[in-house]
Amino acid sequence: MSAIHIHRHHQLGLPQAREIARQWAHKAERKFDLRCHYLNGDTQDTVRFERSGIQGTLQVRADQFELAAQLGFLFSAFAPRIEAEIAAQIDSLLQAQIHHRH
Repeated sequence: MSAIHIHRHHQLGLPQAREIARQWAHKAERKFDLRCHYLNGDTQDTVRFERSGIQGTLQVRADQFELAAQLGFLFSAFAPRIEAEIAAQIDSLLQAQIHHRH
């Protein structure tokens, strides 16, 4: 099994971070055929995602995102590509939100 970890700091606050996380979950469902389940919390939300061979969580906080995923054997060879694609999606959503605020 391979693991993916992506950690991004931001200054958006929880309401805007939630919006980005929901956008990411929607895109991940379409692009990667993931099943995403969004859990609201008081100070942190969690997006649980899975499909055959991939499972993980995206922790959504007022000042950071932390994604952790486990890839099964069939996806292990593609771990660097999958990690780069997910990181690019999160970075793109963060940049769009930052530019939207200014």
